[in-house]
Amino acid sequence: MTGPIAHLGKDNEFGARLAIEDLNAEGVEIGGKKVKFELVSEDDQGDPKIGTQVAQRLVDAGVVGVVGHLNSGTTIPASKIYSDAGIPQISPSATNPDYTKQGYKTTFRVIANDVQQGKALGEFAVDTLKAKKVAIIDDRTAYGQGLADEFEKAIKAKGGEIAKREFTTNTATDFNAILTSIKSAQPDVIFYGGMDAQAAPLAKQMQRLGIKAKLMGGDGWQTPEFIKLAGEASEGQYSSSCGVPRDKMPGFAAFNDRFKAKFNTEVQIYAPYEYDAVKVLVDSMKRAGSTDPKAYLPEVGKTQMTGVTGNIAFDEKGDIKDGAVTVYQVKGGKWEVVSTVGGPAK
Repeated sequence: MTGPIAHLGKDNEFGARLAIEDLNAEGVEIGGKKVKFELVSEDDQGDPKIGTQVAQRLVDAGVVGVVGHLNSGTTIPASKIYSDAGIPQISPSATNPDYTKQGYKTTFRVIANDVQQGKALGEFAVDTLKAKKVAIIDDRTAYGQGLADEFEKAIKAKGGEIAKREFTTNTATDFNAILTSIKSAQPDVIFYGGMDAQAAPLAKQMQRLGIKAKLMGGDGWQTPEFIKLAGEASEGQYSSSCGVPRDKMPGFAAFNDRFKAKFNTEVQIYAPYEYDAVKVLVDSMKRAGSTDPKAYLPEVGKTQMTGVTGNIAFDEKGDIKDGAVTVYQVKGGKWEVVSTVGGPAK
């Protein structure tokens, strides 16, 4: 909720708030009793240490389900605390595969993971952009580095060359030294694993240094904020998002109208997934006839529902089945869909 990517945290919170308000307006009954839902928001500041403190605070407060965290780096350490407490946790946005690989019964996600995303981006770079030489920069977070690793694997599998691999932090704003070193390698594509608060100055500095390579990245910067911060340097750059394009999401148009009317702002990325995650928890409670985490947890894995973002069902690890990845390019100051990989069979 605070720090350089607070706009994404607020986006998530707004998605949850809309879901809670809808459920309360509906007058949900669970086990024959009318239930009122309450949203408890905590700020983990994108910091793994604070993430675990916040998780403990939520457990101590007696919450019956958790939607979060925003980043993989906070979601993964926090997940052990929810697992120990037996509280279902659904992430709307953490894409690092390790989150669901831990074997916890409490972890789920309603979005594709970075094995799928890194592969889609790497193949797109080689097959569509015809990139032969690629440079990679990541922010050394669980998300940024994890996605960059998967991208690198995909490039190598396709016979592409990694000309340079550099790293920075998720608070840096000056990339001149890294970019100068990369410029001499003359890559066709520069991949950045990280969030929009870094990707935007990176794009601007590439332009200033006269680097002709295309900038590519993942869902961390496929946002309106990236375009706003990078300005004209955003034009022509590529990024992906986990999920189908918004015009293919069954409930996005109606969700978007209500979101804008209520919060007077654009959806950044994950708000619709956050909304769906809240609905999944409550749908599971209804089927179990109980709001007790231990009673309804077994139902979460059996979810079969159509949400704002599409069909939601989980595999045995808690990952969404048939997760799609969509590649976008900035054209005329807007993100335009280029291609979609995966997703449910048509």
